[in-house]
Amino acid sequence: MVVAIYFTTRDIYEARKIAKILVKEKLAACVNIIPKIESVFSWEGKIEEDSECVIIAKTTEKNSEEAVQKVKQIHSYDVPDIMVIPVVGGLNEYLTYVEEETK
Repeated sequence: MVVAIYFTTRDIYEARKIAKILVKEKLAACVNIIPKIESVFSWEGKIEEDSECVIIAKTTEKNSEEAVQKVKQIHSYDVPDIMVIPVVGGLNEYLTYVEEETK
């Protein structure tokens, strides 16, 4: 089963670094980077605002836990926003590509 791993990073440099490692280690077939979003969140009792990047990494459920741990290991945040989202459909050829590239 294909899943998408959604997470944010502090900047484009960290996003690119993590994306390249995930693809090189075959923990993701493809990683999309959305370079600039504005985030508003509660942290340690305060409302914070920051610019971040969004990353969407396509992988398999089988590889998802290892990929999450790899992102956590590299990430600069104490508690990175990392979520695994099941893919419930899509182009079969693309889903097969993801499965083949992450074996």
